[in-house]
Amino acid sequence: MTCRAATTGCFGVRTIAFRSRPIEGPAQRRFHPRRYVADVGSDDAIDIDVAGRTVRVSSPNKVFFGQHGDTKLDLVRYYLAVGEPLMRAMGGRPVLMQRFPDGVGGTNFFQKRVPKSRPDWLSSTVVSTPNGTESEALVIADLAHVVWAVNLGCLGFHVWPSLAADPDHVDELRIDLDPSPGVRFDDIRSAAFVLRDLLSELNMRGYPKTTGNRGLHIYVGLEPRWDAIAVRSAAVAIAREMARRRPELITDAWWKEERGSRVFVDFNQNAPHKTVFGAWSARARVGAQVSTPITWDEVSTVQPDDLTIRNVATRVVEHGDPWAEMRSSPQSLEPVLELVAADQATGLPDAPWPPVYPKMPGEPPRVAPSRARKHD
Repeated sequence: MTCRAATTGCFGVRTIAFRSRPIEGPAQRRFHPRRYVADVGSDDAIDIDVAGRTVRVSSPNKVFFGQHGDTKLDLVRYYLAVGEPLMRAMGGRPVLMQRFPDGVGGTNFFQKRVPKSRPDWLSSTVVSTPNGTESEALVIADLAHVVWAVNLGCLGFHVWPSLAADPDHVDELRIDLDPSPGVRFDDIRSAAFVLRDLLSELNMRGYPKTTGNRGLHIYVGLEPRWDAIAVRSAAVAIAREMARRRPELITDAWWKEERGSRVFVDFNQNAPHKTVFGAWSARARVGAQVSTPITWDEVSTVQPDDLTIRNVATRVVEHGDPWAEMRSSPQSLEPVLELVAADQATGLPDAPWPPVYPKMPGEPPRVAPSRARKHD
């Protein structure tokens, strides 16, 4: 990845053109976002040429992440440096933007709809919420869309589990290992290996990533044959089986009062219209931590706080994309659906849905156990 800074044009706008080439030699392995930053004043805007588009970035030297002073342009440079695996992970997908116009620590808000003032080339699609409300969401068609969103203060991306071109079929099963209060990251590691063993028994492969915070996500790339209802039911069955195997460590209890200090397998992250924080995305934390795909060998030793926009691109250069095969080798959901059928055969009802969803067929009463006992 190289950059070229053009001479300053009218209105103090500077143009920076990015082009990609094979990364070679030891010098290229010492990636740092600042290395490629043009010498621009704090108030200058720059035009970035990327993916055949020209994207204006205002206030490129605005500090977005306070711990090391990483700027808006540093974040742009990071996303361009990991552009190939980033596009494999979320290219062609709708995303929900969470905007931090003044960086981490400032005000923030979720933006479901792309603004009316936008480039003519911007891709979008209509998505709906659980209550049926429709909105026009950004689709990450190329890296120009990423840069455009970063300019608005979008640090990371909350990504749909289906392609904009095929919204009725989910192609990612997402297992969220969520730490309850008192859970250590070592417990998350242990739960991840329980999941790995279960998937292996089903002749399936999961792909782990850090969340950029305290948990782990494990994705299973799917053949696009099932809708979100079926994929969520598969996630429920996996959560239940994991809890059976290690009940002292793992819980599938939806109600927080029943979880204790155990790892919660959040099956409802697979409910229709749900998004999950995307792979390679930078978290809104002062250290610019990244939700980073890792190998199973790294699960035992990874320190999520160490993975930031300052070093994740170097990992890709040195070790490649741990998720590269997930897209090229999609898997069948049938082995997990057999677990669903086995649970149903024993009379197990569906698990509770989040409160924003209508009452679903087969769902138990949607009331916390402590409240249910009061009404008995």
